[in-house]
Amino acid sequence: MSIGVTSQSSLSARNNLRDLSIIRVSLICVQALALVAFSQFYRIGLPVEALCWVLSGYSIVAVFSWQRTRQVKPITDFEFFLHLLVDMFFFSLLLYFSGGASNPFISYYLIPISISAITLPRRSTLLVTVVGLMAYSILLQHYVEIAAIAPSVELHSGNNLHITGMWVNFGVSAAIITYFVSRMSLQLKSHQLEIAEQREAQLRSDQILAVGTLAAGTAHELGTPLNTMKILVDEILERPELPERDDMLLLHAQIEQCKTTLKQLICTAEQSQSDALQAQRLELYFQQLFERWQLMRPNLKANIHFPQASATTQMDQVAVFDPTIAQSLLNILNNAADANPLNVEVTLRWSVREVQLSIRDHGPGLAPHNLESLGDPFVTDKADGLGLGLFLSRATLNRFGASIRVQNAAGGGLLTEIVLPLSNTAMRREKGL
Repeated sequence: MSIGVTSQSSLSARNNLRDLSIIRVSLICVQALALVAFSQFYRIGLPVEALCWVLSGYSIVAVFSWQRTRQVKPITDFEFFLHLLVDMFFFSLLLYFSGGASNPFISYYLIPISISAITLPRRSTLLVTVVGLMAYSILLQHYVEIAAIAPSVELHSGNNLHITGMWVNFGVSAAIITYFVSRMSLQLKSHQLEIAEQREAQLRSDQILAVGTLAAGTAHELGTPLNTMKILVDEILERPELPERDDMLLLHAQIEQCKTTLKQLICTAEQSQSDALQAQRLELYFQQLFERWQLMRPNLKANIHFPQASATTQMDQVAVFDPTIAQSLLNILNNAADANPLNVEVTLRWSVREVQLSIRDHGPGLAPHNLESLGDPFVTDKADGLGLGLFLSRATLNRFGASIRVQNAAGGGLLTEIVLPLSNTAMRREKGL
């Protein structure tokens, strides 16, 4: 579970406990007024002292629960579940000293059951329902009898149809609430979660669109200075005696690579708007990808492991790749090279359904709190980084059903594992990309 979901769950439990505290206070006030009315003005023989002790204890619990909502410590669903059980315990004591199942307030047991059905998982609701039915059943036989509210037929005879009918009605009502209300609540929560995910996806798409617009403008602006640099470098290389000739040749190659990248950016945009994508052999596709990566990083020392021919690995297998996938993979490979260009291990495997790419660098790794925010936009641990590479790569790969997991590797460095399904053409049509 993510941190955002956990925080939202704790906030919901805190609000639910605050509402429950208000319900408690309301119930205590109603019971206190009833106690005063039926002990001072219309005496029906209530055990006043015992009921006062129960209400006092219940009041302390209400104050405690209200104070609990003001504390920083997160409130879990299990803690809220315990609060509901405490409510049912004190309410059962109140009913025990005031006529048991013949008390008109017996139906209040449906309130905690309903609250549980709306706010807690179905298993917790089932437990609350069972506790309510057990308490109701016990109060049919064990209670302090109040003659004024007792039915005309003796309860201990076991033949009172009115009391039995009340118990059956309670059981049916509790079962309906437990099943249908909890089911509707679950569907509502699922719908709300789906809406939240859609909003998050829309926000991410807006961010990607903004970055893409900025990248297109930047690519257009970079054309002129790159051409100027190429002309100057070409003129310098024409000199017969040049001590830094090797450095200038390297600079010339990097400028050519920049120009090639800009051209590929334009081609990628054109191909992404058309359906003229052709299937490619997996082995050839990744060979070209790694060659391009090593050309971009001339000082890179990488150990690249291709899969061996086996029953699960078809060496002549083909797939359709969207042009943006290669750029996303290159961004992740470059992150590993930035961490330690002298030792990067890449392991490639594939099956009929998916490609698995494991990238291990031997850099310093990341602290746990940095791992949590890794991949967020504009978050980076590089001095000259923009914090967009992994964010854009993850967003792009997720569009095609891929998953990315980044973790600290044993012995130091980061281990990035990518699982890319080989159904990109179908996914591309389904998502309208």
